[in-house]
Amino acid sequence: MSKKIIKLFLRLSISIGFLSAVADRFGMWNKEVAVWGNWENFLDYTKIINPVIPENLIEPVGIIATVAEIVLPVFLLIGYKTETFAKISGFLLLIFALSMTFSTGIKATFDFSVFTASAAAFALSTMKEKFLELDLVLSNQKRIY
Repeated sequence: MSKKIIKLFLRLSISIGFLSAVADRFGMWNKEVAVWGNWENFLDYTKIINPVIPENLIEPVGIIATVAEIVLPVFLLIGYKTETFAKISGFLLLIFALSMTFSTGIKATFDFSVFTASAAAFALSTMKEKFLELDLVLSNQKRIY
């Protein structure tokens, strides 16, 4: 499999993972497959994995995480500053994995492949060759593939 296809697969899979989690917290997945199912349950989980954060800051933390989980995948999908946004995604996922590990144990991080997703994002951040990315258009190169 070519490196270009692997890079595209990483961009798509990381982005879809983020966007699926956002859709879940807004109740867009049916109850049989939802993890949170609504914003309130998401905030309850946010509190569980961030026990040192004061209760009055949980909602702002949830909002910040949600905005990041919308912005990062959009930039990865369109291929804008892919290396930078992949690295930021890797750190966000690593923070999430460590928060889960220290608050609820390591099993959930393995079940939800959070460390794997973080590693995939860091791997994507090292792939310099552009493929189907907005950065190619912005740099005035004629081909985007």
